[in-house]
Amino acid sequence: MKNSSVFDCVILPLNKIHNRAGNITIVEGDNNLPFDIKRVYYLYDIPGGEARGGHAHRNLSQLIVAASGSFDVLLDDGKNKKVVTLNRPDFGLMVIPGIWRELMEFSSGAICLVLASEKYDEEDYIREYSEFKTIKS
Repeated sequence: MKNSSVFDCVILPLNKIHNRAGNITIVEGDNNLPFDIKRVYYLYDIPGGEARGGHAHRNLSQLIVAASGSFDVLLDDGKNKKVVTLNRPDFGLMVIPGIWRELMEFSSGAICLVLASEKYDEEDYIREYSEFKTIKS
């Protein structure tokens, strides 16, 4: 986890199938993702000005997708920071273990879809930034 870098978190294009009746994007674990999907959740109805996230994971990887609307993801590896704007449902942000993340600047009606490599495990979370910085140094 100490060697993880924000530069290892990349935007992945997702397979978009266009049809006159609308589009469909299919994501399959261990096929278009480097992990098997063990958990799916989504964030919605986020009030203006609110932020989500504010934690890191020890072992869990995630693909974060703006299923609707847009939002920013702040990535922090303890030395470098970068902000990624997500605003297309056919692209996802791959976030690796050991990266602090904060989701913010949600547009009205935004839906944040998250595909996770592991089931929920409270022990996997690093919820205090000071602890994160200590682990990363």
